[in-house]
Amino acid sequence: MLTKLKKRVQEMLGAEAAIAHRLGFTPNKISIVGFILSLASAVAYAIAPVQSVLFLVLAVIFMLASGFCDAIDGIVARTFNQASVFGAFFDSVLDRYADVAIYVGIIIGGLCTPIWGLAALVGSVLVSYTRARAEGVGVKMESVGFAERAERMLILGVFTIIAVFYLPALNIGMIVLAVFTSVTVIQRVYHVFKVLKKSN
Repeated sequence: MLTKLKKRVQEMLGAEAAIAHRLGFTPNKISIVGFILSLASAVAYAIAPVQSVLFLVLAVIFMLASGFCDAIDGIVARTFNQASVFGAFFDSVLDRYADVAIYVGIIIGGLCTPIWGLAALVGSVLVSYTRARAEGVGVKMESVGFAERAERMLILGVFTIIAVFYLPALNIGMIVLAVFTSVTVIQRVYHVFKVLKKSN
């Protein structure tokens, strides 16, 4: 859903990508930094109810910074001819770990009902899995469904900020994510079905 906007944002980040390259950051190194920021976000979520709800603000900042790294690593790879099949694979694996870590942090922190947290986590993983499997059989999946990673981060970020003032909002956000990711999985399964049916 936000794929076109994401591409425009990436086009505007050329200067930042050039700075990262000059500082010696390869795409894989940037992916690792993004992953570490995701872990920091997860920790902030986990301790927010015990320490202070202001840790939720830190959680969002770390999460968005992780998303920034996720955008920059691809730009560096393409701009400076450092793209590789392994790099794309490695980035995707770290993204999945990052997603899981953040949801687990929210669940551990008691910021959502465990069942909804698990539902959102499973849905998030399945959204990515269905894309990987579809593209593995030659079906393009970009922009299919409205709960891709960028949308999920945006939804979680908005509800987290609301939760600073009204803590139960984060549970509502997880319910929204659980529903949206499940619908996206259904959309993707149906899309693959249609494409493969036409090709037979």
